[in-house]
Amino acid sequence: MATSKNKKITYVGLIGMGIMGSAMALNLTKSGFSVVGVDTDLATKKKMRKSISHVVDTPAEILSYTNHLITSLPSTAALSQVCDALIDAKRVNPSLKNIIIAETSTLPLEDKEVAQKKLADAGITLLDCPLSGTGAQAKTGDLAIYASGGKANIVKMQAIFKGFSRAQHFVGEFGAGTKMKLVANLLVALHNVTTAEALLFGEGMGLDANTMVNVLSDGAGGSRMLEVRGPVMAKRQWAQAAMKVEIWQKDMSIIQAALTKAKVPAPLFAASIPIYVAAMAQGHALDDTAAVYAVLERMASRG
Repeated sequence: MATSKNKKITYVGLIGMGIMGSAMALNLTKSGFSVVGVDTDLATKKKMRKSISHVVDTPAEILSYTNHLITSLPSTAALSQVCDALIDAKRVNPSLKNIIIAETSTLPLEDKEVAQKKLADAGITLLDCPLSGTGAQAKTGDLAIYASGGKANIVKMQAIFKGFSRAQHFVGEFGAGTKMKLVANLLVALHNVTTAEALLFGEGMGLDANTMVNVLSDGAGGSRMLEVRGPVMAKRQWAQAAMKVEIWQKDMSIIQAALTKAKVPAPLFAASIPIYVAAMAQGHALDDTAAVYAVLERMASRG
């Protein structure tokens, strides 16, 4: 695959330019790729026209530029609609070949498997490649990719992956990526709440929150959530969402369903669920998940 180092333009299709998708598009552009993007939101399309090579109206139009696509979608319904649009485009133009889609969304594995089969029947390859990292991390390219599916096709996408991520991991056959992401998100759910709990504990003893973040991040109690969300909690800046609480609820429900299917007890994860539900009930649906700090603060009657 050609990259900017070859002085040859490489087009990448980006379907879905929300918090994660827009960050990927901008970093790919900085890495020398020409990005062709599409989104259903008019404001997003207007904003992104200033930053990427082309903004088109439908997923099918992207195939006029490239057969290497990335999807970053909010729901199974959105994935299904994109699949149908691309299948229809290939039916109209059978000369379209070697279409590879790296699906980066966090969605139920069963739904991704349905999409994979539907696309495969039409001669289109779907890879399961979820991302580990927040929206804030996506902006700086501090993402890890859990790529799964046909290894030869993942290799073909590797240069593109490196254009917007810090680490790229091949984790196995299709679906292993989503499984790895669910394990990662279970840890994120817990570490986010424990970060809030720890900072509130320290403040209750008279310690400064910003000092705690700096000191604790460098010790045995450190975590990426302490590093990433600790400063947000310390400054109470959760209104600037890198991961909205209402979207995180979707991820939590997917994890819970997977835990039930795997028959794995998860008492700590179960204990974290009411904290996120309370965040929704207390008006933090559109805030960053760092808002769990506000929930615990209110429980402590200091909010």
